[in-house]
Amino acid sequence: MDPEQAWSQLQSLVMVEAIRQLPESTSYATRYFISSLPPDAKRLLHSTRSHWSIENSVPWVLVVAFREGDSRIRQGHAQHNLAILPRLALNLLRKEKSAKIGIAAKRKRAGWKTDYLLKGLSQ
Repeated sequence: MDPEQAWSQLQSLVMVEAIRQLPESTSYATRYFISSLPPDAKRLLHSTRSHWSIENSVPWVLVVAFREGDSRIRQGHAQHNLAILPRLALNLLRKEKSAKIGIAAKRKRAGWKTDYLLKGLSQ
């Protein structure tokens, strides 16, 4: 496929500048996107935000933060039965609001600090 044909649907180049302010720090990020959507700022912003909501969805978090795809459990109903545990843990970690960190970091902290683990389990 020639390059012109490969990019024939391209309509927009998008740059999103994001600022995240926490009590102890501020971070800045610039993200770039290419899109087949027409150049409409509101619609493109909505699309980029929707992209992040997909990455925060349950299946994505389970694969990335819990490494669910690495499981080698294949016998009988074990795979289905043991799939419930990461979902339970994910729900508990999402409810735990004292730490403003991602799910993978919360999971790691719960493994290292018993008091944090108990805080999450007592929800």
